[in-house]
Amino acid sequence: MAKQNVAEQFVDILTRAGVKRLYGVVGDSLNPVVDAVRRNSAIDWVHVRHEETAAFAAGAEAQITGRLAACAGSCGPGNLHLINGLYDAHRSMAPVLALASHIPSSEIGLGYFQETHPDQLFRECSHYSEMISSPKQMPRLLDTAIQHAVGRSGVSVVTLPGNIADEPAPEKAVETALVTSRPTVRPGDAEIDRLVDMIDEAEKVTLFCGAGTRGAHAEVMEFAQKIKSPVGHALRGKEWIQYDNPYDVGMSGLLGYGAAYEATHECDLLILLGTDFPYNAFLPDDVKIVQIDVRPEHLGRRSKLDLAVWGDARETLRCLIPRVRTKDKRKFLDRMLKKHADALEGVVKAYTRKVDKHVPIHPEYVAAILDDIADGDAVFTVDTGMCNVWAARYISPNGRRRIIGSFSHGSMANALPMAIGAQFVDRGRQVVSMSGDGGFSMLMGDFLTLVQYDLPVKVVLFNNSSLSMVELEMLVAGLPSHGTAMKNPDFAAVARACGAHGVRVEKPKELAGALKAAFKHKGPALVDIVTDPNALSIPPKISKEMVTGFALSASKMVLDGGVGRMAQMARSNLRHVPRP
Repeated sequence: MAKQNVAEQFVDILTRAGVKRLYGVVGDSLNPVVDAVRRNSAIDWVHVRHEETAAFAAGAEAQITGRLAACAGSCGPGNLHLINGLYDAHRSMAPVLALASHIPSSEIGLGYFQETHPDQLFRECSHYSEMISSPKQMPRLLDTAIQHAVGRSGVSVVTLPGNIADEPAPEKAVETALVTSRPTVRPGDAEIDRLVDMIDEAEKVTLFCGAGTRGAHAEVMEFAQKIKSPVGHALRGKEWIQYDNPYDVGMSGLLGYGAAYEATHECDLLILLGTDFPYNAFLPDDVKIVQIDVRPEHLGRRSKLDLAVWGDARETLRCLIPRVRTKDKRKFLDRMLKKHADALEGVVKAYTRKVDKHVPIHPEYVAAILDDIADGDAVFTVDTGMCNVWAARYISPNGRRRIIGSFSHGSMANALPMAIGAQFVDRGRQVVSMSGDGGFSMLMGDFLTLVQYDLPVKVVLFNNSSLSMVELEMLVAGLPSHGTAMKNPDFAAVARACGAHGVRVEKPKELAGALKAAFKHKGPALVDIVTDPNALSIPPKISKEMVTGFALSASKMVLDGGVGRMAQMARSNLRHVPRP
């Protein structure tokens, strides 16, 4: 049997760690690894058109599966293109291993063609970034990188010079047992005791939930029922906590709606559960706050805490539920539920009059129809910008759907690349890219990746010929919009030229039929929907003093617009409110 080289050993270790595919663009320094993938039946090479797409796709795959995913870039410019997608994966706590191939090791530090220092460049967006400078470092260094990515839920980067990749691997290398999943983390007894006392002493408790409540829906509902607590959520908590939730009071933040802001400010005790919600302008400074998080570095960095609890949401609630006293009074909860329903009904009127006849089409109408037509277990990938607004307000979670976006990093052009990674996980599952025209056109070349691999991703393109979220930012800052207009092609014609299904929609009555036809199409499809660039209006009472960066100072200062089915959901929850 021929002796392995370092590249072959590298690929073998990835497959042992559960990696199914390696996203990237080939290049000379990467060729030994690509060839090793070619000869290994347990892993596939996915040839994308831009390395940024590779990193976004790997991050989305990791978020969907909860397992390690991988991407690669060739030396210099190739691996530099990975950095934006890796930042997003890292901030989304997605376990990703990135291979940054490098120039010949004998030339490092001498200004060689395409020379960079990737082991240094990626340190800020990774838990681990090191270079293999000798075959003897394999496989220990790669094992260590994998343990960091999986164990700490983020990115690890391994830099590998092309000449080292081609050298013989060390003999009798020890196969280390690799960690492929995270443990649960239970808080200490002292923290649990103190938290139980605080909850029992408080008359009004509010839960504000984030992505850390994944897998803890049942526990959150049981806990809220026992302590009669309203339950609000951040955007990343929406898919895990909003469905089947009779205690729902909506979402806080710029895109917020309902009574989440009031519930977090009018309580005696606010429990931040599995959230690193960044907008401290929306958090109170005059109530007691407890934060529960599995990442201790998150504790207390947004607001002053009265108690910090290191533990994952599910295990912490399992400790609390049998110990806290059942609260009999639900006056605070009922008041917040009514405020929530009233608040939603107050804004749902916007864009509900003759929307089926309005041209250009209201984007809210598009999102509402999309929510109705899409599968019950669809994966929605969402572009940063106004698509975040439409997804937050109109896509209904149900415990089976997924909603993925660049919610922490806030990058443009993330939806299409993320859809690629999500669709590779399961070709039979419906994947919908909610793309803005700005984001789509930024990485439009990777629409060809859908065609090349016949990935049945459905791109729903909100085309208003504008960077409308940036226009909004300019408006609230008192600036005239400038540099935000775009001259777009007929994107549906572009899709057809690429060999995909493409249709352009300019009238509301054509929308449902176009979406249904696209979803029935077996391959990739794009629906280019011409939407109203003036659809988003700002409440007239906003002042500069109310705005700090991307945050507003009160929940009533949210964007004016509809909220889909959420008003009906809120009203249905009022059946839980006792009648006099």
